[in-house]
Amino acid sequence: MPDQPTTVALVHGAFADSSSWNAVIARLQKRDVPVVAVANPLRGIAIDSAYAASVFEQIPGPVLAVAHSYGGAVISNAAGGASNVVGLVFVAAFATDEGERLSDVTASSKDSILGSVLVPHQYPNGGATATEFSIDPAKAREAFAADVADDQAALIGVIQRPVSELAFSEPSGPPAWKTLPSWAVVATADKAAGTDVVRSMAERAGAATTEVDGSHVIMISQPDVVMGVIDAALAKVGS
Repeated sequence: MPDQPTTVALVHGAFADSSSWNAVIARLQKRDVPVVAVANPLRGIAIDSAYAASVFEQIPGPVLAVAHSYGGAVISNAAGGASNVVGLVFVAAFATDEGERLSDVTASSKDSILGSVLVPHQYPNGGATATEFSIDPAKAREAFAADVADDQAALIGVIQRPVSELAFSEPSGPPAWKTLPSWAVVATADKAAGTDVVRSMAERAGAATTEVDGSHVIMISQPDVVMGVIDAALAKVGS
C-alpha cells in the first residue's frame, strides 16, 4: 500500500448523486490526484455502508474517504470494513456514533428544517412496499442550496435522488472516526443537516474543523474551501 498514491473516494449524500462533486473532481483531476466517485445507493445505512466498503476495498492503495451529508454516516460505518481507508473528511456531513439514528439526530437540531420539507413516496421492495423521501422541489433552495444560483437550485430540486426511510431509522454501527484521523467542513448556514449537529459531531470526532459561511451544498458553492481541506488531509495521511 505505501507504494500506491492515496485515492480520494467521494461519497455523495441523500437527494444527490456523484455529480454534486463535479467541481471538486475537476480540481483533483487537474492535480492528477486519483479520485473515485462512489454511487451511494441511498437504500439505508446497512446497504449503503456495505456497498461503500466494497468499493473502498477494491481501490488499490490507501483511500481518503470524503463524504457529504448523509454520506458521512455511510463512511463512518463503511471505513471500518475497509482496511485501506486512512482518513475521513466530513463535508457538511454526519459523523454518527454507534446506535445513533439520523431521524433522532436531525430532530434534535435547532438549525435544520429538513423535516418540514420532505415528501414521502412509496416504492416496491422485495414484494413489500417501502417508503423513501425527496425534498419538495419548491423548497430545495431554502433548505438545501441557498447559496447557489436560482437556476442551479431549481435544477438540484428536479434531479435529486430520493433516499430510503431506512437511512433515517437504521442505527449506525461502530464509527471509523474513533480510530482514523478526521477532518470536517462545517457550513454555518446549513439548514439541511443542521450547522449545530454537524459542528457538534465534528467536535466529538476530534476532527480538524474548518467553518465557512455557506449552505449545505458547500462543495458546489465553495469547492476551493473543500479542496483545501482535502489537501490538508492528503498531506497528513500521505499522497
